[in-house]
Amino acid sequence: MNMFYNKEGIGDTLIITLSSTERDDKAVERNGNVARIYSKETNKTIGYNVFDFTTIDQIETAGVVDGNEELISSINTVIKENGFTDELTFDASPKFVVGFVEEMEKHPNADKLNICQVNVGEEKLQIVCGAPNVGEGQKVVVAKVGAVMPSGMIIKDASLRGVESTGMICSARELDLPDAPQEKGILVLPDDYEIGSEFKAY
Repeated sequence: MNMFYNKEGIGDTLIITLSSTERDDKAVERNGNVARIYSKETNKTIGYNVFDFTTIDQIETAGVVDGNEELISSINTVIKENGFTDELTFDASPKFVVGFVEEMEKHPNADKLNICQVNVGEEKLQIVCGAPNVGEGQKVVVAKVGAVMPSGMIIKDASLRGVESTGMICSARELDLPDAPQEKGILVLPDDYEIGSEFKAY
């Protein structure tokens, strides 16, 4: 789940994204101050727009909103008061973690892409990676789905040339690390990093 708020840019509306779908598969239903965005094909909720948000809570900064239990509880109350049944959950787990590339194979439909099976502690993620230096046995930084990159890009589930990819293996430059090399390539971590632990840039 990602949340975005910019009163000056888009008005007093909190935008909540739960998942993604093709643009032409989206539909909207609105009750009162809440609009539900959903997939026409599956009826799965993709996100919500909550209008007149300052009547619910105050957000002082513009951009990506860091959630907390109190804010999510307030949003759930408003969603239910306006006739919807979804309940949002607060996820405090780290979004940048240390991963271990257990397996790698060439992408069947793209010469420069590899399909990696990456152990991130409690689960294994399939991540399609185009870095020239990625390889089995490496410890790497993984941006999980929902992570917000320093550039502002939000990591989402994706399909790359027909292969599902969950998360991203990061380069030092993508992480905005000081003195990051400019050439293409992921950041390979030393062996003493613990698989599944949170990666902190500073």
